[in-house]
Parts: sequence; structure tokens; C-alpha cells
Amino acid sequence: MTLQRILLIEDDPAIGQSLVDGFRSHGFEPNLCNTGNGGLEFAKKNSPHLIVLDIRLPDGSGFDFCRQMRQQGIKQPIIMLTAQHDEMDKILGLEMGADDYVTKPFSLRELISRARAQLRRAYGDYASADSDSVLVHDLTLEQATGQVRRGDQIINLTPIEFRLLTYLARHHGQALSRAQIVEAVWGYAPDLESEKSVNVHIRRLREKIELKPEEPAIILTVPGIGYRLIA
Repeated sequence: MTLQRILLIEDDPAIGQSLVDGFRSHGFEPNLCNTGNGGLEFAKKNSPHLIVLDIRLPDGSGFDFCRQMRQQGIKQPIIMLTAQHDEMDKILGLEMGADDYVTKPFSLRELISRARAQLRRAYGDYASADSDSVLVHDLTLEQATGQVRRGDQIINLTPIEFRLLTYLARHHGQALSRAQIVEAVWGYAPDLESEKSVNVHIRRLREKIELKPEEPAIILTVPGIGYRLIA
């Protein structure tokens, strides 16, 4: 059985080695890079299944490298390691295209759990979903390729944005709570911080698919509950 490759971009030698040992002991194939540029090149050449990216690196910000990865077509799930209690770090990471974040100091068990949830969503449930296209307004969600089209235009979504839109589309007309969305799309039990992250992803999604993001016509906010997609 082929091991799932995990790219770890972390410049602290002690933390990096701990992550390598931890992922290897849980049956993964970890690869460690201690610079952002090195991690970016590795990701382009080796297509890891998942990337764990620290935000503070010796050759630049993890936010910038996350954005570069998305711009260069790297669609694998990205989990960012952020500073404890730094809300702006978390929001900025999500806005740059990260799928999830874990705050330092963190337990290896939590990180492994988050990684498995992302891998399951990226290569499990959704990857084996029906290959039919889903139509939302003038958008076509191509389940086989993970692409969204408006006519001949391809709208570039991150994997988490695509899964989020797919989930909303499959439950169109329903008012879905943020907790429901976290559990279904991210694959783990919701908490206050993860529910807040839904707002960030919805905002980014609206900016990409709505003709007037400030006046959304596809994804509506349901006050006191969450969100609802209009079919």
C-alpha cells in the first residue's frame, strides 16, 4: 500500500524532527523542508498529499508561500501552524488559501487528527463522489475534476472552497448552521474558532462566484443560523 506523503515546512529543527517522527509513527511518509522556497519546489515536483506549513520561515512568510502554492496550481490540502491566540494569523491564512490551521503549542494527536480529516475529505468521501456535474445558477461544478466553470471561464477554487460549495449545493434551499458545515466539510467536531473560519471561507467563495459579492444572490446568510444556497 502506498503511503500518503506529507510535506512539513518547518524551520525549527526540534519541532521539525518531532513532526517527522510523529507522522511516520502513524503510517505516513513525511518529508521535511526548512524553508518556504524549498517546500514550494518540493510540492511542485513531488505532489505530496498534504502540506503542513509554518507561518514564520527564514526566507519569508508562510502566508506568501501558501498564496504562491495556490497561484501555481498546488491544490492539495494545506494546514497552517499559527501563533497561539493570534486571530489575524488564522484569518489571513484562510484568506491565502489554507484549508485549516493548528495553533502552537499543539498536540501531535490533534495535528494528526486534522491531517486525517483533510486527507479523508480530499481523497476519500468527496473524491469517490459521483462524477456528474452539479449545476448552481450559471455555474457548473465538475465533481470529477474539482473545477467550477461559468461558461468557458474556469473559476479557481481551493479544495476546501470546492467542497464547501458542493456541500451547500447538495443541500440547496436548506439553512445550514456553521457547526453542520464544519462537521461535514472539515470532518471534525466544530468549535467556536472553526465556526468562525466558515465565515472567512464563505466570504472568499462569494468573492469568486457571486457577480456582486456585496449583494450575494447564490449563498445567502441566514441570521442566527448560518448559510443557505439558493438553487
